[in-house]
Amino acid sequence: MPPSPSKRRRVEIRPYQARDFDETLLLWHTVCEATYTYLPSHTLDEAEVYFRDVIVAGNVLHVATVDGRVIGLLALQADLLDRLYVAIDRQGEGVGSALLEHAREQSPTGLRLFTHQKNERACRFYERHGFTVARYGMSPPPESEPDVEYRWVPA
Repeated sequence: MPPSPSKRRRVEIRPYQARDFDETLLLWHTVCEATYTYLPSHTLDEAEVYFRDVIVAGNVLHVATVDGRVIGLLALQADLLDRLYVAIDRQGEGVGSALLEHAREQSPTGLRLFTHQKNERACRFYERHGFTVARYGMSPPPESEPDVEYRWVPA
């Protein structure tokens, strides 16, 4: 079955704006709850505090949109790709790849990132896109989950 017309529309990647807060928070929280089933769940109110005080405050954010709807989030701290999330209903359509390419443009000398080892889908995604394992470790509390640091260095 071909993608619906809305899914064929062009993805725009642009800087995050304050008006994106509610929609981006909801996207991030929804994806986290669906992906990190092995971590404690958080209410939307709890997630809002973390999103505002940690993610928005500590990163340069970019969003992927289609027809004005936020469908992806990219959070960068210099060469650290801190977060990359794509709406559940838009995964597998190239949105994550487009955000990753945007991250490479923002940090052309290389990128590093951390993800949980249990997040096998993310590990496969980054490895397909040329990231290599730099080291295995443990995420900081309160998660304390086995993680992996990936690095990408341009050819």
